Amino acid sequence: MWQYIKAVAIRELRIWMQRPIYFVGSLGVILFGSIFFLTFFKAGLPSKLPIGVVDYDRSSLSRNFTRQLDATQIGEVVRFDDFRTAREAMQRGSVTSICVIPDNFAADIQAFRRPTFTFYVNGLYFVGGSLAYQDILTMINLTSGAVQKQILTAKGVSEYDMMGRLRPIYIDVHRIGNTMTNYGVYLNNLLLPGLLQMIIILTTIYAFGTELKYSTSRNLMEKAGGSITNAVLGKLLVYTLYFTAVGISMVCLLYVWLRYPLAGSIWSMMLNMVLMVLACEAVALTIVGLIPVCRFAISIGALYSVLGFSLAGFTLPVEAMPPFLQGISVIFPLRHYYLFYVQEAMFASGFAGWYQEVVHLLLFLLLPFPILLRLKNAYINMDYPKK
Repeated sequence: MWQYIKAVAIRELRIWMQRPIYFVGSLGVILFGSIFFLTFFKAGLPSKLPIGVVDYDRSSLSRNFTRQLDATQIGEVVRFDDFRTAREAMQRGSVTSICVIPDNFAADIQAFRRPTFTFYVNGLYFVGGSLAYQDILTMINLTSGAVQKQILTAKGVSEYDMMGRLRPIYIDVHRIGNTMTNYGVYLNNLLLPGLLQMIIILTTIYAFGTELKYSTSRNLMEKAGGSITNAVLGKLLVYTLYFTAVGISMVCLLYVWLRYPLAGSIWSMMLNMVLMVLACEAVALTIVGLIPVCRFAISIGALYSVLGFSLAGFTLPVEAMPPFLQGISVIFPLRHYYLFYVQEAMFASGFAGWYQEVVHLLLFLLLPFPILLRLKNAYINMDYPKK
């Protein structure tokens, strides 16, 4: 048995040498994606978002508000003389939001007439709009507090009593797992494994599908001694070692070199990565066994991989999705990788927290068994379309 598996593995390595698409389509894409996302989120949090300001008051208070807004890390003020020009700039995408400071803004505040401060946020740019909204709202609250502090100081109120009036409730916020509110930590921990999941599924489908496409499946079965099990194990041995090495390198990149937050053990995250690699290969083998036509299988695999991003739950909680989508989410290895990651990297809960996800990922390994006979018949008879 082992000599057949070794013969198939050596055959697969020769195919790799003859077809550069394996390296370009796997390692090349993963390296490009890693460099792109890690560089894109290098700053951690988007900064210098253009915020339009239309100042009709032009008082010292409104100018001070504009300067303070421009001094924040997130916002960069773009001044406009009128609202029409600012609105056109927002429609072009030049600014993410607009603040309109009304006439007599400072005078109305001093006379306790509660002026209306209007701002517009472009909701099409979700991240930029949300951050700009938060930045503007924070500065408005700070400006309001500064005005009240001046009034209370003029009335002779002590600093201690003043803070009780300005901020009667103190909010103590604890950001678990991402104290820096770093978007790179939030997204790259799942974007890069998700990209790896896609590459594993597509590459594995291509490796098995091209045996029929190029009519080499009978030669494969001869090398495997007529056993589909030997053929599958021999081919997957190469891909498992290769993708496991890539996955573990990715874990080391994130948690050792870049020092992404990791409350638990890096060895557990390596185990998580290895299980995801095996589960993705099992899914790919199942797809190509059910649909032994290379182009169709790759199309199904691509659709499946893309849906895995949406249903993993790291952008929109699965619990907030419709019930039928909550049920479908369990058929994606990335979903269980994410749940494992949450328990280990964020809460360091150990085996008691993530053993269920280990079981779920191992269950994926059972998927190919019912279709092995169908795949064997396809390889021997070669009675499926080649194009």
